[in-house]
Amino acid sequence: MILMACANFPPEPVVAASITFELAIALTKNNRVKVLTPKPSRPCGFSFRPTNGRENKFEQIILQSYTCSRSSILGRMRESYSFGRFVTRYIIKNRPEIDFIYIIAWPLLAQYQIVKTAKKFSIPSVVHIEDIYPESLSNKIPVFGNLIQKLLLPMDAYILNNSSKVVAVSENMKTTFIQSRGVPAEKIALIQNWQDERGFINYHRLKSKQTVQLTESQLFTFMYLGNIGAVAGVDFIIKCFARAGLQQARLIIAGSGSMKKSCHELASSYSRANIEFWDVPAGSVEEIQDQADVMLLPVKNGGSMSSVPSKLSAYMFSRKPVISCVEESSDTAIAIKKANCGWIVPPENMDQLMHLMQTVITLPKSELMFYGTNGFHYAMKNFSKENNLPKLVNLIQETACNGNRNKTIGMK
Repeated sequence: MILMACANFPPEPVVAASITFELAIALTKNNRVKVLTPKPSRPCGFSFRPTNGRENKFEQIILQSYTCSRSSILGRMRESYSFGRFVTRYIIKNRPEIDFIYIIAWPLLAQYQIVKTAKKFSIPSVVHIEDIYPESLSNKIPVFGNLIQKLLLPMDAYILNNSSKVVAVSENMKTTFIQSRGVPAEKIALIQNWQDERGFINYHRLKSKQTVQLTESQLFTFMYLGNIGAVAGVDFIIKCFARAGLQQARLIIAGSGSMKKSCHELASSYSRANIEFWDVPAGSVEEIQDQADVMLLPVKNGGSMSSVPSKLSAYMFSRKPVISCVEESSDTAIAIKKANCGWIVPPENMDQLMHLMQTVITLPKSELMFYGTNGFHYAMKNFSKENNLPKLVNLIQETACNGNRNKTIGMK
C-alpha cells in the first residue's frame, strides 16, 4: 500500500492540492493508496464546500491535527508539528501494510517526523519539496533570520538525506540542496509543478467557437490572481498602480487570503485609482484571467529564490503576458526569459514597476498577444500535467519497488 502524507488536498483551491489529488488518482491504477490530510484550511478566509458524492479509488483519511490558515510563524510551526505527529502515529499503528510513503507535508517539523519514522521501519519514501526551508522562513524574520537558518538547516539536511528520493521543483532548489545540504545529485529528481492544461485549452476552444463575443472592458486591465497573503506583495502593486496615475487602466485583485481586508482598505485610500477586488469561484480561473491584458506576479525580496510561484504557470496557460517582480537569478525570472513572455523588474522597486506599467499600456494588442502565446507554448512543454505527472508516478513506483525489501507493491 502507498501512503500519501499531504498537507494540501481538495477542496482547497490551491495548486498543491490539485497536484496531490491527481497523483493519488494516477497511482491507484497499479496500487492501493491511502491519503492522510489535515482539515482543509487554505487559503485563509476561503469558504470550503463539502465534497460528498465524489467517488475515488483511493481512501482519504482526514486527521484531526491542528491547522493554522493565517500567516503566523508560531501557528504554522504548531500546525507542522501536529500534522507530523498524527501521520507518525498512523504509520506506527499500520506499518505492516505500508509499502511506501510519499511526503508533501508542511516544513520542517512534519517532514522530519515522517521521514524519521519511515527510516526507523525501513519504509522507502519520497519527499516532495515545494519551498526551500529554513531560508524561506529566515527571509521573513530579518533580525533573527540567520540564527534561525543556522539552527534549522541540519534538520532539513536530515530530511533530504534520509528519504529515499527528493523531488525538487526548480533548478535553483536542486542546486541549493546539493551545495548546502550535501544531497547527492542522483538522489534528486527535478519535477516541476504542473497545472491541468486541459481546462485552459478547453476554455479557449469554446471561446473561439462563440458566435457572440463578450464585451471587453474599455480599461486596460492589470490583474493579480492568487493568494492574498503576507508574502504575496499585493500591497506593493496596489501602491505602484495608484501612484502611476493610470486613469485609463484598472487593477483587479482576484482571490482570497489573510491580507485581503488590509489590501482592500489600502486600495480604498486611493480614491482616484480603478482598483477592484474579485472572488474566484472554483472552476473560474480560466474565465477570470482571460479578462486581463497583463498578469502581475509580485514577490517580496528574497522570496523568489526559494520557490517558483504556482500562479506563473496558470498565467502562462491563460496566454497572458507577465510582469514579474523577482530577482534576476530566480527560476521565475529564468522561465520568463526563456519563454519570452513578459518583463522582469527587481522586487519591491516601485519606480521601475510604475514606469513599466506606464509603458505596457501603450503597447499594441498584437505585441501583448505575442508574449502571451510564447508563454503558453513554454508552459505546455514545462508546466503541463501531461508531461510532469507521469514523471512523478514513475519515480514513486520505481523508488517503491527498488527499496521495498523485494515486496511487490502492486498487490491489492
